[in-house]
Amino acid sequence: MDLFQIIVLALVQGLTEFLPISSSAHLILPSAVLGWQDQGLAFDVAVHIGTLLAVVVYFRQDILRIIGGWLTTGFSRTPNADGRLAWFIALATIPAGLAGLLLDDWIEANLRSVAVIAWATIGFGILLGIADRVKGKGITLGKMTLMMALVIGVAQAIALIPGTSRSGITMTAALFIGLQRVDAARFSFLLSIPLILAAGGLKTLDLMDSVLPVDWSAIAIGIAVSAVSAWLCIYYFLAFINRIGMMPFVVYRLVLGALLMVFFV
Repeated sequence: MDLFQIIVLALVQGLTEFLPISSSAHLILPSAVLGWQDQGLAFDVAVHIGTLLAVVVYFRQDILRIIGGWLTTGFSRTPNADGRLAWFIALATIPAGLAGLLLDDWIEANLRSVAVIAWATIGFGILLGIADRVKGKGITLGKMTLMMALVIGVAQAIALIPGTSRSGITMTAALFIGLQRVDAARFSFLLSIPLILAAGGLKTLDLMDSVLPVDWSAIAIGIAVSAVSAWLCIYYFLAFINRIGMMPFVVYRLVLGALLMVFFV
C-alpha cells in the first residue's frame, strides 16, 4: 500500500469504528471505487490497535474507576455504581462473543455481500432514527439495570451482520430502553473495548502464523492515524450529540446505503 491508501483506510477505520454509520459499508467504497486490494491482516491488526488505544486513552479515568469499583465492591452484595457497571460491561459482551464463535463462518460465507451491507445500512439507520425520536426516560449509567445491559449486549451481537454498525445498534438499543444520548454513547464506547481487544488479539494470533512479510512503516502509520482519528471522533461525538442528535447520521446512512444499492448491487 502507498502512503495515501494507508492514511485513507486508517482514517476510515478510526472514524467508523465509533460513529453509528457502519465501518463495513465504508470499507467497501475504497476497494470498489479505486480498485484497491485488501489491506491485509497486518494492517487490520494495526488499525484495531489504534482504535483500542483511542478509546482506552479517552476513557482512562472511567476505566480505572470501573476497575477499582469492581475490585473493591464488585463481589459484595451491594456493589457501588462502578462495580455494577464493570459487571454490566462484562455480561453485555457475552452475547456478541458467543454469536461470533458460533456464527462468524456462516456470516462470512452468506452475508458479506454489498446487497446485505446496503440494506443493513439503510434499515438499521432508520431504526436509529426512530430510537432517537422516542421520548426516553433520560436514564443515566448510574441508574442502569442488568436487564438494560443484557438488551444492549444482545443488540451488539446483531452487529455481526455487515452494515449494521456495532456502535449504531448498541446506541439504538440504549436509546429505546431509555438511556439519554450521551450515556447511551458512553456505554457503547466502553462496551467496545473487550470486543476490539478480542478481535485484535485473534488477528494478532493469525498474523503470528502468517509467513507474509510485514510492512512496519505501514503498521506504525496505521496505528497512529486510526488512533488520532478515533480519539477525535469520540471527543466530538460526545461533545455534540445532545445538540445535533442522531438524525445527521441517519440521513448519512440512508444516502450511503442508496449509493451502494445504485452503483454496486
